[in-house]
Amino acid sequence: MSLNFPMSYIHPDAKISSSVIIEPFSFIGADVQIEDNTWIGPHVTIMDGARIGKNCKIYPGAVISANPQDLKYNGEQTFVSIGDNSVIRECVTINKGTSHSIYTRVGQNCLIMAYVHLGHDAQVGNNCIIANTSNLGGHVIVEDWAIIGGNVNIQQFTKIGQHSYISGGISINKDIPPYVKAARMPASYHGINSIGLKRRGFASERINHIFDIYRILYVRNSNISLGIAQIEAEILPSQDRDLIIEFINNSRIGVLKGFK
Repeated sequence: MSLNFPMSYIHPDAKISSSVIIEPFSFIGADVQIEDNTWIGPHVTIMDGARIGKNCKIYPGAVISANPQDLKYNGEQTFVSIGDNSVIRECVTINKGTSHSIYTRVGQNCLIMAYVHLGHDAQVGNNCIIANTSNLGGHVIVEDWAIIGGNVNIQQFTKIGQHSYISGGISINKDIPPYVKAARMPASYHGINSIGLKRRGFASERINHIFDIYRILYVRNSNISLGIAQIEAEILPSQDRDLIIEFINNSRIGVLKGFK
């Protein structure tokens, strides 16, 4: 049986690993699953539909799997999934999905800092960091290794590319391509996330290759379509080149602009 205190409420139908610790004054609903060695701090609310992995830490005041703030939601069974080794800090709110994608997801090894809000159907990849008081609208996608600074507002249906970095205190209403830094107001291209890439073991030659791609796109061109054509003509095919081109071509709302 998990270690939990008599001041907590744990529904008897909840599936809780015997190694889970649940501190006083927390609420655990019926349709909840929590895996091995996870710690649930005091005053945490975990509602129906939560699926929480191993070795997670959820801090006081967090509300996991509350109903979506979406008028189209009609009570259908949906979920929140939190991957292994992720940390959810104080007063984070993560709303469950809707019939659109069923799940709101946080991947493995993520750090979601205090007062962050993840809207319905948001998809956060692995090894992501989202700093304090940032707000992600419904259906936002954050790919692996992305870092989002504090007090960032991200419009619904926006996509944040892998290994990107978003400076704090800005609003995002365009897709952020992989590997880039977004800063200033209005948000615009501010170089590539070279420090982050070095920390993750990217070789200098690979980083320079990525920079060459974005120099064509954002420094030499103000027109994204023309920039893509020049990249395809001048840069030899590679995993990174093809990933960047595919991301931009598949963007539904347009991508981050260059700085003017």
